[in-house]
Amino acid sequence: MNLSGIAVTTHPEWVEQVANALSEIEGMEVFQTDIASGKLVVVQEAASVGAEVEGFNRIRALPHVMAVDLVQHYFEHDNELIDAIPDELNGLEGIHVPAELKD
Repeated sequence: MNLSGIAVTTHPEWVEQVANALSEIEGMEVFQTDIASGKLVVVQEAASVGAEVEGFNRIRALPHVMAVDLVQHYFEHDNELIDAIPDELNGLEGIHVPAELKD
């Protein structure tokens, strides 16, 4: 699971419309709006980094959106991805999988 805190900027007169459009995107929650500044704070939950990037691009494509900035990002360890790292890489100098990621 990936969680992202995203700042969205629009003109003040479009805040409500942009907030409504964002709320219709699966995994998006409009956490806070400031009409005077045209700023919205959005929390996105996505199953993968790819889905997260897709959601980010969907925000960018919305009418009246001027800017989209990733402010915070959290992701859980992807054990399937970690397990796919070849053991030979651990033998290379300077490359290793940290023990805490090898649960």
